[in-house]
Amino acid sequence: MKRRKFIQKSILAVSVLAIKPSLLLADSPSQFELPPLNYPYNALEPYIDAQTMEIHHSKHHGAYVKNLNEAIKGTKFETMSLEKILENLTSKDTKIRNNAGGHYNHTFFWKIISPSDTKEPTGKLAEALTQKFGSTEKFKEIFSDKAKSLFGSGWTWLLYNKKRGLFIENTPNQDNFAMKNIYKDTASPIIGLDVWEHAYYLKYQNRRNEYIQAFWNVLNWKEIENNYDKALKSK
Repeated sequence: MKRRKFIQKSILAVSVLAIKPSLLLADSPSQFELPPLNYPYNALEPYIDAQTMEIHHSKHHGAYVKNLNEAIKGTKFETMSLEKILENLTSKDTKIRNNAGGHYNHTFFWKIISPSDTKEPTGKLAEALTQKFGSTEKFKEIFSDKAKSLFGSGWTWLLYNKKRGLFIENTPNQDNFAMKNIYKDTASPIIGLDVWEHAYYLKYQNRRNEYIQAFWNVLNWKEIENNYDKALKSK
């Protein structure tokens, strides 16, 4: 009987070891993974081409994930969630700041773009945009001008907090407003536009203005409206 129990335990142990390491690590916040896209790489054509999407997702975002896992190893950030890392890092944590920001920003970005037929916001978000900026079209114009004005690499954001309501800001590199020790006026992201050259250069070369204009054709307004609803409920 003892021998039978020993054999059963041994089989169980071997079975556990046979499971893919990625599954064993799935609950460990120190092991971040590249999230899959919910659509094929060519789904956003002709506005964003398949080659750009593949390189942007698998190479650029993939590198942020790999470098983040390496950067947090052996540090106080190793057991933190991505959101907690962003909340606790400082300007001295350069490598973690760049790669945690890159992972967070791109994960957010893939969700707010999609091959959607809905070209305009509706409901509470549409009303809020009209109240704050005059109209949805005026909002797009102001947001686009902000993105065009960003010097070098970075992101343009539509953000919300209770103090300012909806507002538009740029951040350099891979920064975002979840970095509480760097951006005191923290806010929830509603829309984020990646204006690094790798996001558009293969198709648009130096014509950033055309890429920004194309961006409005691939927005997932349902996801964006969900972002706004969550922001309204946040503390």
